[in-house]
Amino acid sequence: MKNFFQNLFLYISAFIPLYFLIIVKLLIEIWNKNLTFNILNTLMLILNLIFIISGSLGLLFYFRTNKETPKKIVIVHSVNTTDQHFLGYFSLFVLFALTFDLERVSMAVVYIFVLVFIGVVYIKNRLLYINPFLNLIGYSFYNVTYRGEDGEEREAKIFYRGNLKAGKSYMVKLQNENFTFVDKGK
Repeated sequence: MKNFFQNLFLYISAFIPLYFLIIVKLLIEIWNKNLTFNILNTLMLILNLIFIISGSLGLLFYFRTNKETPKKIVIVHSVNTTDQHFLGYFSLFVLFALTFDLERVSMAVVYIFVLVFIGVVYIKNRLLYINPFLNLIGYSFYNVTYRGEDGEEREAKIFYRGNLKAGKSYMVKLQNENFTFVDKGK
C-alpha cells in the first residue's frame, strides 16, 4: 500500500506544471472580470493548489524516505530520452490549460476523469519516469545499460542532473527499473 501512495504522489507531481497553468488561467480570467469567484472556480483553484502541494510534498517525501542502500554501478551505455517523454505531456498541458473551460461543471468533471484515467495508466504501467516537473527542476531522464557490483549487465531508467557518462561509476538507489535517481551522496 505504501508503494501505491508513493506512486500516486509521484504521478501527481508529474502534473505540477499543468496545475500551475490552470491556476494562472483562472486567476487571469477572474482578474479581467471574465469570471467571478463562484463555488466551482474557487473549488478548482483549491483543488489545483492541493495537487501542487501534495505533488511537491510527495516528491520530497520520496527523496527523504527512500531507504534503499546505494549501490555502485558502472554505466555501459546511456541515452538521454528526456525529450521523447516531455513533448507528449506538453500536449496534455496545452489541451487542459488552453481548451478546457473549467468554469463549466461539465468540463471540470471531465478534467477530473481525464486525470484519473491517466493516473490509472501511469501507476499501473509504472510510468514513473515520465515526469516533466523533474525535468523542469533540472533532472534529465536516461535509459541506461549498467553493470552492477555482481558484474551482470542490466537496464534501468535513471534521473540525473548532468550527463551520465559511459564507463563512469555512480552510486544509485535502485528503486525499480522504471524510477531511479543517482544518489546525491555519490
